[in-house]
Order: sequence, then C-alpha cells, then structure tokens
Amino acid sequence: MAVKKAALACSVCGSRNYSITANSNRTKRLELNKFCKHCGKKTLHKETR
Repeated sequence: MAVKKAALACSVCGSRNYSITANSNRTKRLELNKFCKHCGKKTLHKETR
C-alpha cells in the first residue's frame, strides 16, 4: 500500500510550498498558517491533492 501525499498551497498566490503525507482517516482538508516564501509573510495554506 502506497503512502498518499498531499501539498499545501498558499491561498494568496497559489504556490505549493509544502508537501505532507495524507492521513486517509481525515475527511476535511487541512488548513494551516505557514510562511510563504513567494509572498514573504505568513498566510493560510490549504491542502491540495
């Protein structure tokens, strides 16, 4: 069984800055405040698949 990976994309500029291993039990998409190197500040990052 392969590990599912997901990316965290910046909600401001849309760049995919972080990659995570996705948990199959989670139903909602993950949302975190992380630093975006393209915007130069902390922004909301949402999980993309």
